[in-house]
Amino acid sequence: MTETTLTPPPPDATTEPRNRRDRGSPASRGDRSVLRSIGIVFVWIAVAMGLLLLAWVILQSLRDTRSILGNPFGLPTALEWNNYARAWTQGNFGIAAWNSFTVTIISSVLTIVVAAPAAYFLGRVQTPLTEGLTFYFILGLGIPAQVILIPLFVMLNYANLTDSLIGLNLVYIGVSMPFTTFLLVGFFRSLPVEVEEAAALDGASAWGTMWRIAMPLAKGGILTAFILQVISHWNETLLALTLLQTTDKYTLPVALISFIQQQTYSGADWGGEFAGIVLIVLPMLLLYLWVGSKLSAGLTVGMGK
Repeated sequence: MTETTLTPPPPDATTEPRNRRDRGSPASRGDRSVLRSIGIVFVWIAVAMGLLLLAWVILQSLRDTRSILGNPFGLPTALEWNNYARAWTQGNFGIAAWNSFTVTIISSVLTIVVAAPAAYFLGRVQTPLTEGLTFYFILGLGIPAQVILIPLFVMLNYANLTDSLIGLNLVYIGVSMPFTTFLLVGFFRSLPVEVEEAAALDGASAWGTMWRIAMPLAKGGILTAFILQVISHWNETLLALTLLQTTDKYTLPVALISFIQQQTYSGADWGGEFAGIVLIVLPMLLLYLWVGSKLSAGLTVGMGK
């Protein structure tokens, strides 16, 4: 009895491995490489321009007004540290810095406290209701603050919460909820559900599973959302400028605008104005340098789910 050997047919276009076909031609790979190189060049140009602008602002904050007007791009011949003292005292930056700090921390913490459980529920429970609520939060991302500015002012005025840091906190929390919830939903959906199922088999309640299992696992996403809210609330200007009227309630961006307006009557103080800009920008810059890598990695993971 003879043994027969089956010979496989020669490969053709239909049997060629998919990964080989998907690689593309050398010309297409070369085009993608060129486009990537061009994109990297533009990114580094943008980074260089941002660093140069920051360095220019810091240098001008150490010069007097006459030298700035004489040569806007010159270097300081003597360090004018009194520019920061004038901005701190005449511009009421001391009170404004405390107001910005308290409003930023309170509103950011409360935003996370409210958004995290809501995002966990929306991310774990798949029903038509939760899908509709998730879509509702997504719609909130497309509403600009300018559209709701007048209705917000009218509602807060009826509640006697205009010119109030409490009212500003409530507005910041409400405005921040859509983005924060949407971001955290992605983080909770990326967590392995098997860990929570194991906790449930061990007798953990739904509430205990959320606080003991899900929240610690999502601490990277929660920290990312918190830092993003801190940066956003610290730099926010439009809502604070509209809702706050008295000097002792001003936040730093509003205090800077008020300080600039004072120069109309008392004379320009460009050194003090640049010092005020540095006082606003520097804390957030230091914060980003501290947690920048974790923030970028966490944001990528959360938005990719």
